[in-house]
Amino acid sequence: MGEVSRGARAVVVCPDIRGQAYDLDAEGRLEEACGLALAIGIVIAQGVIIPVRDVRPNTLFGAGQVENIQTACNLEEAELVIVDGALSPIQQRNLEEKLKRKVIDRTGLILEIFGERAATAEGRLQVELAHLDYQQSRLVRSWTHLERQRGGFGFLGGPGETQIEADRRMIRQRMSRLRRELEQVRKTRALHRERRGRAPWPVIALVGYTNAGKSTLFNRLTGADVMAEDLLFATLDPTMRAVRLPGVEKAILSDTVGFISDLPTQLVAAFRATLEEVTAADVIVHVRDVSNPAAAAQKAQVLGVLTDLGVIDGEDGASSIPIVEAWNKWDLLDEESRVELGDVAVNSDDVVPISAMSGEGVDTIVQVLDSMLTADAKEHRLILPASAGQKIAWLHAHGHVLNEEDAGEGDKGPMRAIDVRLTPKELGRFESL
Repeated sequence: MGEVSRGARAVVVCPDIRGQAYDLDAEGRLEEACGLALAIGIVIAQGVIIPVRDVRPNTLFGAGQVENIQTACNLEEAELVIVDGALSPIQQRNLEEKLKRKVIDRTGLILEIFGERAATAEGRLQVELAHLDYQQSRLVRSWTHLERQRGGFGFLGGPGETQIEADRRMIRQRMSRLRRELEQVRKTRALHRERRGRAPWPVIALVGYTNAGKSTLFNRLTGADVMAEDLLFATLDPTMRAVRLPGVEKAILSDTVGFISDLPTQLVAAFRATLEEVTAADVIVHVRDVSNPAAAAQKAQVLGVLTDLGVIDGEDGASSIPIVEAWNKWDLLDEESRVELGDVAVNSDDVVPISAMSGEGVDTIVQVLDSMLTADAKEHRLILPASAGQKIAWLHAHGHVLNEEDAGEGDKGPMRAIDVRLTPKELGRFESL
């Protein structure tokens, strides 16, 4: 891995192919591509949008456009060209020959980031698998020793095997080993999740577009110091921490990888592996960067992925898990947008304007989460021996005690009557004491 060196100067090219449907407009796509490159320390020398009327099978761009890219590279002293789109292995090789520079496409770029950020076993395995899958189709350009023939004579079809075949076989073997390891890791994770399901802590999952501010909010809510930077894909692995809410003694907060438009197919599995936690959540917090002009398109992306994961019903758009929208970066909006969006937020129960950086609105979101997690709490009247101090203390700590009074004498001496609100999970825990 790691084909791209940090600090390399790059020209970022965003092809705008006629007749192709994109999630964002060309300016938005170029900005996102530059953001991705910055995320792994590449220096952006120049960013250009190139309209493509007819896709050339051998170079993608027309001859004049390729020359313009080369001129830009020479002027900017760039050693790398990033194409924000998918290049076939042939196109990539031809462009490298013509531009006399390393060329990397969107998939290659995102793989670099995933490779650098993956921290859990599963994340790393998924990224390596995606990387090998990507390399496999590009063996043509990856090695120079491919013409070598080992043993036997090629024309006799003897035992000889070309270097490229040997390399392909090696990659295939490594891929099948990775798939087996992944299966193992998944089983283990499912077990952990099942165990957490039995431990009745509710799970709150943070989801959102990349760089929307999930990790900053996560840190603010948990006091943790997860890497939170103004970078795309700063988080790639589910991170979990316990948080306290007013009516919930302990909840598990789970931070997830950011979503992104046009995710290359090889990466969908690597991406979803880090999202499995979301399907087991009790509440989802959708963190949105409302200061971003593409906020609506980004929201559609996130809801699309939640639909793929089965959290949202594709037909009626209903979610099986309650979703709260945290409208983040509220402090970056101008007065007019604040007033306009503020009206929308006031009229919806599941929208909270916040600034994860300054802490504005974070108390409100804590209250909203608290009321969502305790919404199914019911009132119970429990009669306990006054001597059962531990149980009574537990009810005060975990439930919402409305009233407590003497209840006369019982078989075990003086009794206490306690009126308490408990969620089904808490009641289950109380009964198991």
